[in-house]
Amino acid sequence: MNEYQTEQNQALTMIRRHLEAMDKVRIKALKDEIAAYVVFREQVAEFLNQHFAAVCTEKCYQSRLSACCSRDGIITFFADMVINALNSTRDDLDRLEQAIKNPADPAKCIYLSQNGCAWNIKPAVCEFFLCDEAEQKAFGHNAGARHQWDAFKDRKKTFTWPDQPVIFETLERHFIDLGCDSPLMYMHKSPGLVRIRHQRDK
Repeated sequence: MNEYQTEQNQALTMIRRHLEAMDKVRIKALKDEIAAYVVFREQVAEFLNQHFAAVCTEKCYQSRLSACCSRDGIITFFADMVINALNSTRDDLDRLEQAIKNPADPAKCIYLSQNGCAWNIKPAVCEFFLCDEAEQKAFGHNAGARHQWDAFKDRKKTFTWPDQPVIFETLERHFIDLGCDSPLMYMHKSPGLVRIRHQRDK
């Protein structure tokens, strides 16, 4: 495995180990913490399915272009992995681990399997990426859909942008307090995001 795969696998293994050691009460508390975000992501997924499924399937998946799913180019936050793990079965996570170790297409994202993305709740950066051509086809004659998409992007920031306390930051802190450390903990490791947090906490 290369460095990217190793970082992804180590984070997944770490998260699985700690979740498996937690009792049901603690697991429920974590699921309650992310409940609003999960509902939000369900709403976004429904919107994308309605407006983009046909466009993106034809443009990228069937053509095997999948330009947005570049090799080792997907930014996965530690919180992305925690949220997905909390909404996955053991078999789901086994398949995710296998995707990391043995990508279906060595030229594309390691998580892009023959059946699509291997995640149950995709990384936020993936879910909210739409190429210009797809947006034009979906929104060209639908101002209402464009307005809804912009509203979704603004709401995403309330979960992921640390100018206020957000769930992505909180989840990292939970695992840091358990003794975890990962390069994917961008809320606590990215200089830009750390600077925003420090400005907020002054």
